[in-house]
Amino acid sequence: MTSPVDDISDKTAQAVGFFERYGPDIIAGSIKIVLILIAAFVIRAMLRKVIDRITTPGKEGKKPGLLKPLRERAPQALGNLISERREQRARTIGSVLKSIVTIMIFGIAFLEILIVVKLDITPVLTSAGILGVAIGFGAQNLVKDFLAGMFMLLEDQYGVGDVVDLGPATGTVEAVALRTTTIRDTGGTVWYVRNGEILRVGNSSQGFAVAVVDLPLSYGANLAEATQVLERKASEVADKDPLKADLTAKPEVLGVEKFTPEGITLRVTVKTRPGRQWAVQRNLRAQLMPALEEAGFTAK
Repeated sequence: MTSPVDDISDKTAQAVGFFERYGPDIIAGSIKIVLILIAAFVIRAMLRKVIDRITTPGKEGKKPGLLKPLRERAPQALGNLISERREQRARTIGSVLKSIVTIMIFGIAFLEILIVVKLDITPVLTSAGILGVAIGFGAQNLVKDFLAGMFMLLEDQYGVGDVVDLGPATGTVEAVALRTTTIRDTGGTVWYVRNGEILRVGNSSQGFAVAVVDLPLSYGANLAEATQVLERKASEVADKDPLKADLTAKPEVLGVEKFTPEGITLRVTVKTRPGRQWAVQRNLRAQLMPALEEAGFTAK
């Protein structure tokens, strides 16, 4: 019969033997795991800092470094909204890049740790593949929305402050995200449109816009004289404020647009700054119609 002292001695000897056999490997493996985690956190922090640097706008509203190689269609007419649009675009893309970096770095670190502890990573990779396929089938709409939003941001199809027609809704863009676009229409209603459901985009705030004014005349009116009246008055109005600041070209009287049972329609057009065509149309209509009436032309 063994004494308690002998049992303790045997257990101590076993522990010493176990440590002598496996101790160096355990210590070395623990050090490797700690180094892998430290490296993962350091690399992640460095890459996130780089992403923050390239997605932060420069002084005086300069374009972030991330957006310099990308196309930008933001019109200068948006004024202060340009910097807001650039900041939101860069911030959204930067957020996606940070998520990708985090997933990739910690995913690689996790696999490296499994290798250190001498576990077979083949089942893990197989499970990850099956899980990815399952998630892909179960979240097709979400993936579709995110991909559409990403390409929309990269291509700068529209941004905050633009007046757009997305099919389901028309109005001014208030926010742009990877999954949805927020639009407020002329009636004040806020629409949340999924990016994956947007099949076409009509943007009224890129480059320039065209103000179109149709003016009715009665049959028998002298069209040549009416055209002269419109050309003279349109040029006069275009050289004065507030229209002068909104126009990018001289007004053009295109002539007869259509015949209707009620009379003849003359059309006047002029290029304007993006988003200002509706205000220009109202102003021109308010001044051109009285000029025709003063010249003796009527709508009937």
